[in-house]
Amino acid sequence: MFKIAKIAYRNLLRYTRRTLLTSSLVIIGIVTVLVFIAVAGSFKQLMVGQITDSMMGHLQVHRKGYVASIDNSPLNLNLPTKQVANLEEILTEDKTVESYSLRLKFGGMLSNFTETSNIRLNGINPEQELQTVPLLVQRVSGNKPDSKEIPSLQRGEIWLPDALAKGMKIKVGDQVVLVATNKDGSVNGIPLEVSGVIGTMTGPGGRDGYLNIKDAYQLLRIKDGEVNEVAIRLNNFELIDQSYGQLNQTLAEFQNKNDKPVFEVHTWQKLSPFSNIAKIIDLLTLFVKIILIAIVLVSIMNVMLMAVYERIREIGTIAAMGTSPRKIWSLFLMEGLFLGIFGAVSGSLISIAIIQYLNWQQIIFSFGKQDALVLSPTIAVSEVITTAVIVIVISALASLQPAVKASRLEPVDALGHF
Repeated sequence: MFKIAKIAYRNLLRYTRRTLLTSSLVIIGIVTVLVFIAVAGSFKQLMVGQITDSMMGHLQVHRKGYVASIDNSPLNLNLPTKQVANLEEILTEDKTVESYSLRLKFGGMLSNFTETSNIRLNGINPEQELQTVPLLVQRVSGNKPDSKEIPSLQRGEIWLPDALAKGMKIKVGDQVVLVATNKDGSVNGIPLEVSGVIGTMTGPGGRDGYLNIKDAYQLLRIKDGEVNEVAIRLNNFELIDQSYGQLNQTLAEFQNKNDKPVFEVHTWQKLSPFSNIAKIIDLLTLFVKIILIAIVLVSIMNVMLMAVYERIREIGTIAAMGTSPRKIWSLFLMEGLFLGIFGAVSGSLISIAIIQYLNWQQIIFSFGKQDALVLSPTIAVSEVITTAVIVIVISALASLQPAVKASRLEPVDALGHF
């Protein structure tokens, strides 16, 4: 086998130009795939992080039927205090849960004393919320936009959506009045001071205002502890499906008087439209890999077929000298394998170098109110190895048909070929 490998290596060196051209196609294909995977995967990871860590959390728990009516923020589907206590006990004991935040979402009317507009609001416990969605603070600006100090959200304060604040010409420090209708139909209002302006994002909750949950209870005249959404942050984002299944199974034990589930659990993908973009990115990655396979398959097969036609008399000579068809077959298979190995190794090294260069250059872009997000392309070692192995295997498979063709040539016919 060593002698066959040595001869195959020498044959590739005999046709240096053709070998380099074929290897270049393979290298370009691998570089395209790995760089695309790194950039697209990092973009997807960054966007998912922005959505989950600044707004939604990894999982959310609601009362059964709430999500179907979430656009209306119905107060009649709130989780009662007793069920919230049961849920908090479960989440506190769950080792996969890092933190959770109780939310009371509702709609209301906002007035700056000259004009009025409708608004969607989240009543939150600021400490819980910032632990569950730590990037939320990056979306909020106070009197000093460049200040790292977190704008407060104490009782009597409100964070307004950026678009609404600009439309109504409201600034941080202004006084506003918030009016809302509770689930009994009565109307109530409270004065609040604007302590922060929150940047707009895409998806549920992306254009909501925030106020202290104690003020929400006062405004809506409902009991403390009643909420309609619980956002959850996990210790390990990669285990989101597993944690979802376990939590869903645990909460399924809680039934109402009609023997129907009290809770419903959703992952962020079920609630955010960006999950569809994430799926498209995964689909594009798959298509790029398929294109790579096609490039390698066509390139290697074409080169090996040309090698067979150009060396028919040579094949006839070594066959007449007693070389078995199996060794001839192995010789051409080894040449294709060497082409694949050289292209895979070279392409992988060049890809890693390009990815490092992109990180050094820093790709900066804007997303919502955040205008200094840095994209850091990275790729897992397993992804590089998998791509290289696919290329090598496809190279070997592409060489099979030309190798079989060469091994079946009759010595007499091959020697008489012109």
